[in-house]
Amino acid sequence: MTHSRSMRRRPIWKTITVIGLAAAVAGCLGSSDGEPLDLTILHINDHHSRLDAETTTLRLKNAAGVREAVTVDLGGFARVAGAIEALRGNQTNVLTLHAGDAITGDLYYTLTDGRADAALMNTVCFDAMTLGNHEFDNGDAGAAKFIDELAKGNCRTAVLSANLKPRSGSPLTGKVRASTVLQRNGQPIGIVGVTVANKTRDSSRPDAGTGFEDEAAAAQREIDALRAQGVNKIVLLTHIGYPADRQLAARLSGVDVIVGGDSHTLLGPKNLTDIGLTPIDGYPSQARNKDGEPVCIVQAWQYAYAVGELRVRFDGRGVVTECGGQPHILVSDNVRRSSGTLADADRAAMQADLRAQAGLRVQAPLAKAEQVLVPFAAAKRDFGATKVGAASEELCLRRVPGTKRDVTRSALGDLCNKSERVNAYGGDIQQLVAQAFLEQGQRFGGADIALQNAGGVRVDIAPGDITVGRIYTLLPFKNTLVRLRMSGAQVKAALEDAVGFVLAAAGNTGAYPYTAGLRFEVDLNQPAGQRITNLQIRDASGSWKPLDLNANYRVVTNDFLANGGDGYATLKGIVADAREDTFLDYADSFLQYVKQRGTITRLPLDLYSTQRFVDTP
Repeated sequence: MTHSRSMRRRPIWKTITVIGLAAAVAGCLGSSDGEPLDLTILHINDHHSRLDAETTTLRLKNAAGVREAVTVDLGGFARVAGAIEALRGNQTNVLTLHAGDAITGDLYYTLTDGRADAALMNTVCFDAMTLGNHEFDNGDAGAAKFIDELAKGNCRTAVLSANLKPRSGSPLTGKVRASTVLQRNGQPIGIVGVTVANKTRDSSRPDAGTGFEDEAAAAQREIDALRAQGVNKIVLLTHIGYPADRQLAARLSGVDVIVGGDSHTLLGPKNLTDIGLTPIDGYPSQARNKDGEPVCIVQAWQYAYAVGELRVRFDGRGVVTECGGQPHILVSDNVRRSSGTLADADRAAMQADLRAQAGLRVQAPLAKAEQVLVPFAAAKRDFGATKVGAASEELCLRRVPGTKRDVTRSALGDLCNKSERVNAYGGDIQQLVAQAFLEQGQRFGGADIALQNAGGVRVDIAPGDITVGRIYTLLPFKNTLVRLRMSGAQVKAALEDAVGFVLAAAGNTGAYPYTAGLRFEVDLNQPAGQRITNLQIRDASGSWKPLDLNANYRVVTNDFLANGGDGYATLKGIVADAREDTFLDYADSFLQYVKQRGTITRLPLDLYSTQRFVDTP
């Protein structure tokens, strides 16, 4: 007989820990109705078409026992496939899950509209995937095309989103389910998908009429339906962000596990900080659901850098009694200095240190996946290999200044994540993109100000050559530049829209504004409408003067923001003769900026848009 959770006695814990959890639950719940189950969940999220291996800097111990910054290979989807094959091969009762944002972010997507991503994902054969917001960057048709590619071959990946409501006649109709039920060791496990609602609607491009229900309401409805069918083990596969996952757990009855994405969060052991990585919490994180029962929460960083391995033990009633595991950050043992050679003794010591680090995994790429990638890589190489310029120093990626929000996103590690400059002023590369848009707008019709959202810029730029491919990875969306005629008051209102969106319940850091020709101060503790102050505009002579709220200015931005994306409601209201689509490709605008200079470097700090930033406590 299967009991619903409402009939269970609820254990009372002040805290939940992995050690002693099983004993605590057993003591409160007594005997079980069915057989216990040990389940392993292998998961990734937010790989964003980043199919190639990259490099990173880690601090590893040399032969003298001193940590030294060296370069190693990082990630790549063939390593993901290799790790999942190896981890799946020596365990029973395994689920493989993808928590969304498979596409958009690299030339692979620009060239294939998701076909390359689907082909590589099918070397793994994920059991289920939830739709992320970026699956909708090219409308319902773009998402449907990717799902169709994923359905080719022998894999049967269930594509999920319980809160998606496609418009009438949408090409997504019939392609997306709210949940799926999978059997492991003869026991049913329910998997429910959830897509971030406001962010997808406001920051991507689903069709008009396609909606997204409140995440908690949709998830609870589907959980209740599964429980009514006798399914007492529920995995929520979400794309809403780690902070939102923790909040969601407390609002839901019956959820056991949350496998998440969207916030690009690195969870892992504290030793990772010793080698230059920045986990923000342990893996797995734990919370309690509305019933007071434990919930295991995980996320696996970003960009095919890591595979999460979550191990969960359920008692016979389907209640979690233990959860453990670790992330596997996927690296090679090809350790090298950025300049000079390593002595054999240093290399051996560093390779040993690499293998000793919890949370790292030295992983060879899966040969089958490498072969699948070959034709896509050749097309990308031919298109993207052209050098257009170089960077003389690292150009860090950061969405929001400060030490609180979005501080693990940089692939250049602590060099950027802990930079005092970046904490004070924000991303170097976002600022350069805004500057490039301003200069392109000035060449074609005139511009006083440029405006770019932080989330539209996707990668750091490391010192060295800059190619076409890198630029289209940096700016992967199919956007054009739009010129708007705006009053100073409207410019301020648009900036207030943006920081308000950062502070909204969903906390969309991608909305944070970067401007060129305009600078300001930000205090997120002030009431709405008063968070942006001391706005100054740069005139033709290079002098700064106060922004005149009554004067008119020509503002160049991307068409996504001009249409109200990322919460820029003020921009959407600027219509008719005050709006002009220049039809200038936004990635090409930055390409021209790089070509013109040959070598690019950071802007002087007085040109950065955020001159002072105060975060909430």
